[in-house]
Amino acid sequence: YVLSEKDRHIDHSFVAKKDKEGLGEKRAVEEIGTDENTNGGPPRKKIKLKGQNKNRPHHVPLPQSAKLCFKFLENTCPHGDSCRFSHNLKQFYASKPPDISDKCPLFEMYGKCRYGIACRFASAHLTEDLKNVVREEGCKEKEVEANTLTKDLQIELRKGRFDFSKTKAVLKKVTSGTFLEEANCTANGTLEKKDLGDGEDSVKDRPEERKKVDFKDKLYLAPLTTVGNLPFRRICKEFGADITCGEMAMATNLLQGQQSEWALLKRHPSEDLFGVQICGSHCDQMTRCAELLMKKCTVDFVDVNMGCPIDFIYKKGAGSGLMSRSKKLDEIVYGMSSVLEVPLTLKMRAGIKEGKTIAKQVIEQVKKWEDRVALITLHPRSREQRYTKLADWDYVAECAKAALPIPLYGSGDILSFEEANLRRAQSSVSGLMIARGALIKPWIFTEIKEQRHWDISSSERMDILRKYVNYGLDHWGSDTEGVERTRRFFLEWLSFLHRYIPLGLLEVLPQRINERPPPYYGRDDLETLMSSPFCADWIKISEMLLGPTPDGFVFLPKHKANAYASGAS
Repeated sequence: YVLSEKDRHIDHSFVAKKDKEGLGEKRAVEEIGTDENTNGGPPRKKIKLKGQNKNRPHHVPLPQSAKLCFKFLENTCPHGDSCRFSHNLKQFYASKPPDISDKCPLFEMYGKCRYGIACRFASAHLTEDLKNVVREEGCKEKEVEANTLTKDLQIELRKGRFDFSKTKAVLKKVTSGTFLEEANCTANGTLEKKDLGDGEDSVKDRPEERKKVDFKDKLYLAPLTTVGNLPFRRICKEFGADITCGEMAMATNLLQGQQSEWALLKRHPSEDLFGVQICGSHCDQMTRCAELLMKKCTVDFVDVNMGCPIDFIYKKGAGSGLMSRSKKLDEIVYGMSSVLEVPLTLKMRAGIKEGKTIAKQVIEQVKKWEDRVALITLHPRSREQRYTKLADWDYVAECAKAALPIPLYGSGDILSFEEANLRRAQSSVSGLMIARGALIKPWIFTEIKEQRHWDISSSERMDILRKYVNYGLDHWGSDTEGVERTRRFFLEWLSFLHRYIPLGLLEVLPQRINERPPPYYGRDDLETLMSSPFCADWIKISEMLLGPTPDGFVFLPKHKANAYASGAS
């Protein structure tokens, strides 16, 4: 099954300066034949690209004058000739790229396509005079996504008119320092027992009654930046994920009414246990954001990101930077839980520096808020470590004991039901969070629940991809802009999905998440194509479902990956 290896070439115009220096040094060594700096010692390790491809090409949107005015299609455009969008239907239709197919997924599902003439499948529902066809029979109503940003709310936020009265009351206690009394602790954070007595005056103020969520023995799809979008979450829900969470959203951007940030909060009706994850570094912004979510969104819990390793977030004291700021963490937990009517959860890493774990100390600090924190999730790797070593599940077990009575979920390197069983028993966690494992094989939730290995065929995998594309067109749109956005996120997912090794080709079960096989032949041509680590092959798969790419199309995945142990350059 092993293929002859091909050289992989990197386009240096998309490589960051730091990586260029390393790769340039490597090329110089190869040309000379020896590495003079080793002084006869062992050769240097292979240069590996880590983190994000920050210099990757970005999609340039069409000018507004080339886009069709959807208000005009509904005969409701208030701007008339001064509108920035096109009102010329015939000119727009003549300049539109050719249709991808004569079957429109939205028309098939709902009997009407809201994109009309702009749809890239328009021939399925347009008359000769360019009128949109509506079919009444045998169609279902479109499922409405929750948590959208209305124009009125955006104006309220941007003009500072939104009512944050609850937050203001909470911040008075935070600034005075009296909020720590509600955790039975002193100003330095040490626990202090108080004689509560029987009188009415001795009863503490308690946070608002919050909705109870049973987090016991659930499978939690991790919040995944870029790839954990709504269409992907729908796929995972169908395979058995119990809990889903939106992608990380920045609290400041939500408070400013940024449309792109609010898009990360959208919830599909199939997501029956859904939370949103927000990231921030200060109590006032996080508490305001929590109050905003409570008043304007439908969520079952709110998660605080304490694990994001990205530099600019860490340097602001947010993400994983929050783990080393104990005072700020206390303020954020108190403030957010005081205005929320749903559970507050925390997601953290093992630590910041490699080889120095601090999660256990952070958890012990958080325990004083056990009536306010409903769940902790732990990814047992440090910020510096990223994915260079295996997840430390022994440390997860220590933290799970330290967290009691707060439930703790573990995450890391789970790619089979056997591994899930082992980690669950080994660490005594309350449940499991699946991240990269779900990206590589989203049917892992089915395998865990049914306790079996699934030898999924290439045609079944293609059906999953087709379903994802249809969900993407439903979510982002079936016009040119929606099709290309769907393609972009589809390709981002394929940068993980290609790492799945078909069960029938493995000599030893199960596949481990850190295994990197040589290039191989699949059991059919489609399986071989799906296993390719080359962007060009991923684009071929996208063209099977979304038609040809636009002229000059270039794709580079957001996350760098050294897909194979040998033969990669």
